Amino acid sequence: MIIGIDFDGTRVKHAFPAIGDDIGAIPILKELVDDGHKLILYTMRSDIDDPKSSSYDIHPEGGKYLTDAVNWFNKNDIPLYGINENPDQLSWTTSPKPYCHMYIDDAALGCPIIQEPNQRPYVDWYTVWKWLKEDKII
Repeated sequence: MIIGIDFDGTRVKHAFPAIGDDIGAIPILKELVDDGHKLILYTMRSDIDDPKSSSYDIHPEGGKYLTDAVNWFNKNDIPLYGINENPDQLSWTTSPKPYCHMYIDDAALGCPIIQEPNQRPYVDWYTVWKWLKEDKII
């Protein structure tokens, strides 16, 4: 199975532009890979030198934000099948959305989340793990 997984709020707590605190994704992502599933990182993070936006909620400084996320996977020995793309789909579509069988994203309707006071919600990986077990995905 190909699984697309968001980064901020899904693998770590929200802390952009920094990498947020661990929320329990590492052992489950490793279990998915060990069971033969392919992970695609899909994220709004990008490496950008000079962002141009006057919006108050856009981080105004450039940085290697996508590289930081990819390095998180490398540091935690979690191989990626793709980064913001499915490497096999170019033969049958030019769509920019990475083709996956499943997406895990803190912003997805129905994704189990944890809401702590004064923080943005993030994925409840224990519940995700239970659902993956119940559906015999892991």
